Amino acid sequence: MNARAEAPRRHRQSAGVQLILDFLQRLPPYRWTQARLVRWGLTGRTLVTAVPYFWLLLFFLVPFIIVLKISFAEARIGIPPYSPLLNWVDGSLAQIRLNFATFQNMIQDSLYWKAYLNSIKVAAVSTLFCLLIGYPMAYAIARAQSTWRHILLMMVILPFWTSFLLRVYAWIGILKNNGLINNFLMWTGLIEQPIVMLQTDFAIYVGIVYSYLPFMILPLYSNLEKMDLTLLEAAADLGAKPFKTFLTITLPLSMPGIVAGSMLVFIPAVGEFVIPELLGPSDSLMIGKVLWQVFFTKRDWPAACAVAIALLLLLVIPIVMLQRAQAAEARGAHR
Repeated sequence: MNARAEAPRRHRQSAGVQLILDFLQRLPPYRWTQARLVRWGLTGRTLVTAVPYFWLLLFFLVPFIIVLKISFAEARIGIPPYSPLLNWVDGSLAQIRLNFATFQNMIQDSLYWKAYLNSIKVAAVSTLFCLLIGYPMAYAIARAQSTWRHILLMMVILPFWTSFLLRVYAWIGILKNNGLINNFLMWTGLIEQPIVMLQTDFAIYVGIVYSYLPFMILPLYSNLEKMDLTLLEAAADLGAKPFKTFLTITLPLSMPGIVAGSMLVFIPAVGEFVIPELLGPSDSLMIGKVLWQVFFTKRDWPAACAVAIALLLLLVIPIVMLQRAQAAEARGAHR
């Protein structure tokens, strides 16, 4: 009875929407816009697909060009604190000055290389821990009953409802010498002196894993939830043990989710600044912290922009290579 009563109501709603669309199509602005689009050789589908490209152009390509331009300038005292690349004389372009000394100094200075390598190491180890923790959680959520699945997903997403900075500050109260963990261990008698956990590399790993773990769980859940369970049943009928079934079926089929989650964790973790600054030691060498010091302390905008460009290339090139390898593997699988 409910389904029969629902069908006429939906029909009336769709008819009402169609009437509104017909009315809007008769208005002069709609007809004028449609005529202009046809004159320019554009269709509604082209206009819709152009919106994300315009978004990327405005918020990615334009800022990238500005940062790239500043990286080839020379640092100076003034506003802005860098020299112009184009020199104009009497309204005409007289000279283009490109300064490569900033990139040469970045290559020769071991500080930047050590910061890059340490950032990659911290991000790789954090991504590995996120994968080891997030995969069982995503698998359990994907195999849970539908009534529990939404609740578990809500618990994964719940930390995003609070400020990222407040969540990092909360770990200071947990990891400090008189914090929650040390007070509990001393109360139980397991330790006599507080364990130094704050301002260590351990605290950096804990903060990054905690902050970026949902970015690993959600792609894995999306992949595992769509998996065809009849493949697992077929493997069990053929006598495969659960662990072998996982290695030969579940793990290979979930590889796209593993790659997506790893990229979502690794890329922001490389340039992380807040967590090493608040939880790590004062001498922690990560590229995000070095970038902040060069930009705000030294006021060397060209050097900071050069570091940002190098970091972007360091992350983009492996991603492009990985996408090409996946595309080649997909083409080979279809043959």
